[in-house]
Amino acid sequence: MPATDPPTLPFYTQPGAMTSAGRHTAALRALPADPAALAGVIQGLLIHEHLADAYGVTLTDDERASVHTRPAERLLDQILARDGRPLDVARQPAARLAGNCRHFTVLLVTMLRAHGIPARARCGFGAYFRAGTFEDHWVGEYWHAGLRRWVLVDAQIDAVQYKLFRLGLDVTDVPRDQFLIAGDAWARFRAGTADPDRFGLSVINETGDWWIAANLMRDAAALGNTELLPWDGWGAMPGPGVPIGDERCALFDRLAALTQDPDRRFDELLHLTRADRRLRVPSTVRNALRDRDEPI
Repeated sequence: MPATDPPTLPFYTQPGAMTSAGRHTAALRALPADPAALAGVIQGLLIHEHLADAYGVTLTDDERASVHTRPAERLLDQILARDGRPLDVARQPAARLAGNCRHFTVLLVTMLRAHGIPARARCGFGAYFRAGTFEDHWVGEYWHAGLRRWVLVDAQIDAVQYKLFRLGLDVTDVPRDQFLIAGDAWARFRAGTADPDRFGLSVINETGDWWIAANLMRDAAALGNTELLPWDGWGAMPGPGVPIGDERCALFDRLAALTQDPDRRFDELLHLTRADRRLRVPSTVRNALRDRDEPI
Protein backbone atom coordinates (compact mmCIF):
# COMPACT_ATOMS: atom_id res chain seq x y z
CA MET A 1 0.00 0.00 0.00
CA PRO A 2 1.47 3.40 -0.96
CA ALA A 3 2.44 5.55 1.99
CA THR A 4 0.04 8.28 0.86
CA ASP A 5 -3.00 6.03 1.30
CA PRO A 6 -5.00 6.37 4.53
CA PRO A 7 -4.44 3.52 6.98
CA THR A 8 -8.22 3.05 7.19
CA LEU A 9 -8.56 1.56 3.69
CA PRO A 10 -8.42 -2.11 4.81
CA PHE A 11 -11.19 -1.43 7.35
CA TYR A 12 -13.44 0.06 4.67
CA THR A 13 -12.72 -2.77 2.24
CA GLN A 14 -14.08 -5.47 4.54
CA PRO A 15 -17.87 -5.90 4.70
CA GLY A 16 -19.68 -5.13 7.91
CA ALA A 17 -22.93 -6.47 9.33
CA MET A 18 -25.02 -4.32 6.98
CA THR A 19 -22.71 -4.48 3.94
CA SER A 20 -22.03 -8.20 3.72
CA ALA A 21 -23.45 -9.67 0.52
CA GLY A 22 -23.31 -13.18 2.00
CA ARG A 23 -24.70 -15.69 -0.47
CA HIS A 24 -24.81 -13.00 -3.16
CA THR A 25 -21.10 -12.15 -3.09
CA ALA A 26 -20.25 -14.03 -6.30
CA ALA A 27 -23.10 -12.29 -8.12
CA LEU A 28 -21.80 -8.89 -7.05
CA ARG A 29 -18.27 -9.73 -8.15
CA ALA A 30 -19.66 -10.50 -11.60
CA LEU A 31 -20.86 -6.89 -11.89
CA PRO A 32 -18.58 -4.13 -13.19
CA ALA A 33 -16.27 -2.58 -10.62
CA ASP A 34 -16.92 0.98 -11.80
CA PRO A 35 -18.84 3.04 -9.20
CA ALA A 36 -20.96 4.85 -11.80
CA ALA A 37 -21.88 1.55 -13.45
CA LEU A 38 -22.78 0.04 -10.10
CA ALA A 39 -25.00 3.03 -9.32
CA GLY A 40 -26.79 2.35 -12.60
CA VAL A 41 -27.31 -1.29 -11.61
CA ILE A 42 -28.77 -0.25 -8.26
CA GLN A 43 -31.12 2.23 -9.93
CA GLY A 44 -32.56 -0.70 -11.88
CA LEU A 45 -33.20 -2.64 -8.67
CA LEU A 46 -34.59 -0.05 -6.22
CA ILE A 47 -37.26 2.63 -6.31
CA HIS A 48 -37.33 5.47 -3.79
CA GLU A 49 -40.49 5.17 -1.74
CA HIS A 50 -41.17 8.92 -1.79
CA LEU A 51 -40.43 9.35 -5.50
CA ALA A 52 -42.35 6.38 -6.89
CA ASP A 53 -44.98 8.59 -8.50
CA ALA A 54 -42.27 10.13 -10.73
CA TYR A 55 -42.01 6.67 -12.31
CA GLY A 56 -45.78 6.14 -12.54
CA VAL A 57 -45.76 3.72 -9.60
CA THR A 58 -48.06 3.62 -6.57
CA LEU A 59 -46.66 1.53 -3.72
CA THR A 60 -48.85 -0.48 -1.40
CA ASP A 61 -48.21 -0.57 2.33
CA ASP A 62 -46.85 -4.10 1.94
CA GLU A 63 -44.45 -2.96 -0.77
CA ARG A 64 -43.24 -0.11 1.43
CA ALA A 65 -42.30 -2.51 4.23
CA SER A 66 -38.91 -3.17 2.59
CA VAL A 67 -37.72 0.30 3.66
CA HIS A 68 -37.25 -1.18 7.14
CA THR A 69 -34.74 -3.76 5.86
CA ARG A 70 -31.26 -3.06 7.18
CA PRO A 71 -28.72 -5.67 5.89
CA ALA A 72 -27.73 -5.65 2.22
CA GLU A 73 -27.94 -9.44 2.03
CA ARG A 74 -31.63 -9.30 2.92
CA LEU A 75 -32.21 -6.46 0.48
CA LEU A 76 -30.73 -8.61 -2.26
CA ASP A 77 -32.88 -11.55 -1.13
CA GLN A 78 -35.98 -9.39 -1.50
CA ILE A 79 -34.90 -7.98 -4.86
CA LEU A 80 -34.38 -11.46 -6.29
CA ALA A 81 -37.60 -12.79 -4.76
CA ARG A 82 -39.46 -10.18 -6.81
CA ASP A 83 -37.47 -10.85 -9.98
CA GLY A 84 -34.93 -13.65 -10.16
CA ARG A 85 -33.05 -12.41 -13.22
CA PRO A 86 -29.40 -11.33 -12.91
CA LEU A 87 -28.84 -8.16 -10.93
CA ASP A 88 -27.58 -6.20 -13.93
CA VAL A 89 -30.95 -6.58 -15.66
CA ALA A 90 -32.89 -3.40 -14.91
CA ARG A 91 -36.36 -4.09 -13.58
CA GLN A 92 -39.38 -2.09 -14.64
CA PRO A 93 -40.07 0.59 -12.00
CA ALA A 94 -43.10 -1.26 -10.62
CA ALA A 95 -40.97 -4.38 -10.09
CA ARG A 96 -38.22 -2.61 -8.16
CA LEU A 97 -37.84 -2.91 -4.40
CA ALA A 98 -38.89 0.12 -2.34
CA GLY A 99 -36.10 1.82 -0.44
CA ASN A 100 -34.63 5.25 0.21
CA CYS A 101 -31.28 7.03 -0.06
CA ARG A 102 -29.83 4.87 2.69
CA HIS A 103 -30.65 1.64 0.82
CA PHE A 104 -29.13 2.91 -2.45
CA THR A 105 -26.03 3.86 -0.49
CA VAL A 106 -25.70 0.60 1.44
CA LEU A 107 -26.00 -1.44 -1.76
CA LEU A 108 -23.35 0.72 -3.44
CA VAL A 109 -20.96 0.26 -0.52
CA THR A 110 -21.68 -3.48 -0.48
CA MET A 111 -20.95 -3.82 -4.20
CA LEU A 112 -17.77 -1.77 -4.06
CA ARG A 113 -16.42 -3.74 -1.13
CA ALA A 114 -17.22 -6.99 -2.94
CA HIS A 115 -14.77 -5.74 -5.59
CA GLY A 116 -12.14 -4.86 -3.00
CA ILE A 117 -12.70 -1.11 -3.32
CA PRO A 118 -12.65 0.82 -0.02
CA ALA A 119 -16.06 2.40 0.51
CA ARG A 120 -18.24 3.74 3.30
CA ALA A 121 -21.67 5.27 3.77
CA ARG A 122 -22.01 8.92 4.78
CA CYS A 123 -25.06 10.42 6.43
CA GLY A 124 -25.70 14.15 6.15
CA PHE A 125 -27.59 16.66 4.08
CA GLY A 126 -27.95 17.37 0.37
CA ALA A 127 -28.15 20.96 -0.88
CA TYR A 128 -29.27 19.99 -4.39
CA PHE A 129 -32.87 18.91 -3.84
CA ARG A 130 -34.56 22.16 -2.87
CA ALA A 131 -33.14 25.67 -3.04
CA GLY A 132 -32.18 27.10 0.32
CA THR A 133 -32.46 23.84 2.26
CA PHE A 134 -30.20 20.96 3.26
CA GLU A 135 -32.25 17.78 2.98
CA ASP A 136 -31.66 14.64 5.03
CA HIS A 137 -29.67 12.32 2.76
CA TRP A 138 -27.14 9.50 2.46
CA VAL A 139 -24.45 9.02 -0.18
CA GLY A 140 -21.59 6.61 -0.74
CA GLU A 141 -17.92 7.52 -0.42
CA TYR A 142 -15.17 5.47 -2.06
CA TRP A 143 -11.41 5.75 -2.25
CA HIS A 144 -10.33 6.70 -5.77
CA ALA A 145 -6.88 5.19 -6.10
CA GLY A 146 -5.95 7.32 -9.10
CA LEU A 147 -7.01 10.62 -7.55
CA ARG A 148 -5.81 9.64 -4.06
CA ARG A 149 -8.97 10.97 -2.43
CA TRP A 150 -12.40 9.97 -1.20
CA VAL A 151 -15.16 10.59 -3.76
CA LEU A 152 -18.85 11.04 -2.97
CA VAL A 153 -21.34 9.17 -5.16
CA ASP A 154 -25.12 9.61 -5.04
CA ALA A 155 -26.36 6.23 -6.26
CA GLN A 156 -30.00 7.29 -5.94
CA ILE A 157 -30.01 9.95 -8.66
CA ASP A 158 -30.90 8.49 -12.06
CA ALA A 159 -31.93 10.34 -15.24
CA VAL A 160 -35.51 10.78 -14.01
CA GLN A 161 -34.42 12.40 -10.74
CA TYR A 162 -31.66 14.41 -12.40
CA LYS A 163 -34.33 16.10 -14.48
CA LEU A 164 -36.85 16.25 -11.63
CA PHE A 165 -34.48 18.13 -9.33
CA ARG A 166 -32.97 20.18 -12.19
CA LEU A 167 -29.47 19.18 -11.23
CA GLY A 168 -26.28 20.47 -12.74
CA LEU A 169 -23.70 18.56 -10.73
CA ASP A 170 -21.81 15.33 -11.24
CA VAL A 171 -23.55 12.80 -9.00
CA THR A 172 -20.57 10.44 -9.38
CA ASP A 173 -18.31 13.06 -7.74
CA VAL A 174 -20.60 15.20 -5.60
CA PRO A 175 -19.00 18.48 -4.48
CA ARG A 176 -18.43 18.72 -0.74
CA ASP A 177 -20.45 21.95 -0.53
CA GLN A 178 -23.42 20.20 -2.11
CA PHE A 179 -23.44 17.28 0.31
CA LEU A 180 -22.53 18.16 3.87
CA ILE A 181 -21.60 15.27 6.09
CA ALA A 182 -23.43 15.64 9.38
CA GLY A 183 -20.24 16.62 11.22
CA ASP A 184 -19.74 19.59 8.89
CA ALA A 185 -23.37 20.62 9.35
CA TRP A 186 -23.02 20.43 13.14
CA ALA A 187 -19.80 22.45 13.12
CA ARG A 188 -21.40 25.17 10.99
CA PHE A 189 -24.43 25.29 13.26
CA ARG A 190 -22.27 25.57 16.39
CA ALA A 191 -20.13 28.29 14.79
CA GLY A 192 -23.26 30.28 13.98
CA THR A 193 -22.66 30.13 10.23
CA ALA A 194 -25.61 27.85 9.41
CA ASP A 195 -29.27 28.06 10.41
CA PRO A 196 -30.31 24.69 11.89
CA ASP A 197 -33.86 25.27 10.63
CA ARG A 198 -32.54 24.77 7.10
CA PHE A 199 -31.50 21.18 7.92
CA GLY A 200 -33.99 18.32 8.00
CA LEU A 201 -36.69 16.97 5.76
CA SER A 202 -38.88 19.64 4.23
CA VAL A 203 -41.43 17.17 2.86
CA ILE A 204 -42.57 16.48 6.44
CA ASN A 205 -41.72 20.00 7.65
CA GLU A 206 -39.23 18.85 10.28
CA THR A 207 -35.92 20.61 10.75
CA GLY A 208 -33.60 21.71 13.52
CA ASP A 209 -30.45 21.13 15.52
CA TRP A 210 -31.83 17.84 16.83
CA TRP A 211 -31.94 16.49 13.26
CA ILE A 212 -28.32 17.47 12.65
CA ALA A 213 -27.28 15.76 15.90
CA ALA A 214 -29.21 12.60 15.02
CA ASN A 215 -27.55 12.37 11.60
CA LEU A 216 -24.20 12.99 13.24
CA MET A 217 -24.70 9.86 15.34
CA ARG A 218 -25.85 7.88 12.31
CA ASP A 219 -22.82 9.01 10.32
CA ALA A 220 -20.48 8.05 13.15
CA ALA A 221 -22.13 4.63 13.35
CA ALA A 222 -21.71 4.20 9.59
CA LEU A 223 -18.02 5.12 9.88
CA GLY A 224 -17.82 2.21 12.32
CA ASN A 225 -19.47 -0.05 9.69
CA THR A 226 -22.98 -0.07 11.16
CA GLU A 227 -25.31 1.65 8.71
CA LEU A 228 -28.70 1.99 10.39
CA LEU A 229 -32.05 3.26 9.13
CA PRO A 230 -32.68 7.02 8.91
CA TRP A 231 -35.28 6.68 11.66
CA ASP A 232 -33.37 4.38 14.00
CA GLY A 233 -32.64 5.98 17.36
CA TRP A 234 -30.50 5.10 20.38
CA GLY A 235 -28.43 6.54 23.21
CA ALA A 236 -27.84 10.29 23.22
CA MET A 237 -29.77 10.88 20.00
CA PRO A 238 -32.23 13.74 20.61
CA GLY A 239 -35.87 13.51 19.67
CA PRO A 240 -37.79 16.04 17.58
CA GLY A 241 -37.58 19.50 19.10
CA VAL A 242 -35.99 18.28 22.34
CA PRO A 243 -33.36 20.71 23.71
CA ILE A 244 -29.92 19.15 23.44
CA GLY A 245 -28.27 20.82 26.42
CA ASP A 246 -24.66 21.71 27.13
CA GLU A 247 -23.45 18.20 28.03
CA ARG A 248 -24.69 16.60 24.83
CA CYS A 249 -23.55 19.59 22.77
CA ALA A 250 -20.02 19.07 24.08
CA LEU A 251 -20.25 15.37 23.19
CA PHE A 252 -21.47 16.16 19.68
CA ASP A 253 -18.78 18.82 19.23
CA ARG A 254 -16.15 16.16 19.82
CA LEU A 255 -17.91 13.60 17.63
CA ALA A 256 -18.31 16.08 14.78
CA ALA A 257 -14.59 16.91 14.83
CA LEU A 258 -13.72 13.21 14.58
CA THR A 259 -16.13 12.49 11.74
CA GLN A 260 -14.89 15.46 9.75
CA ASP A 261 -11.50 13.78 9.38
CA PRO A 262 -12.16 10.11 10.21
CA ASP A 263 -8.96 8.81 8.61
CA ARG A 264 -6.60 10.95 10.68
CA ARG A 265 -8.30 10.25 14.02
CA PHE A 266 -9.80 6.86 13.27
CA ASP A 267 -8.72 5.06 16.44
CA GLU A 268 -10.09 7.88 18.58
CA LEU A 269 -13.38 7.84 16.68
CA LEU A 270 -13.83 4.09 17.08
CA HIS A 271 -12.92 4.23 20.76
CA LEU A 272 -15.39 7.02 21.48
CA THR A 273 -18.28 5.41 19.62
CA ARG A 274 -17.67 2.01 21.17
CA ALA A 275 -16.75 2.99 24.72
CA ASP A 276 -19.27 5.77 25.37
CA ARG A 277 -22.68 4.20 26.02
CA ARG A 278 -24.35 7.41 24.80
CA LEU A 279 -22.97 6.79 21.32
CA ARG A 280 -22.42 3.03 21.19
CA VAL A 281 -24.87 1.24 18.90
CA PRO A 282 -26.76 -1.25 21.07
CA SER A 283 -28.08 -4.63 19.98
CA THR A 284 -31.58 -3.13 19.87
CA VAL A 285 -32.53 0.28 18.47
CA ARG A 286 -35.76 2.24 18.38
CA ASN A 287 -37.52 2.22 15.01
CA ALA A 288 -39.32 5.57 15.27
CA LEU A 289 -41.62 4.95 12.31
CA ARG A 290 -42.83 1.65 13.72
CA ASP A 291 -42.67 2.96 17.29
CA ARG A 292 -40.98 -0.16 18.57
CA ASP A 293 -37.59 -1.55 19.57
CA GLU A 294 -35.94 -3.80 17.00
CA PRO A 295 -32.81 -5.97 17.09
CA ILE A 296 -30.18 -5.14 14.51
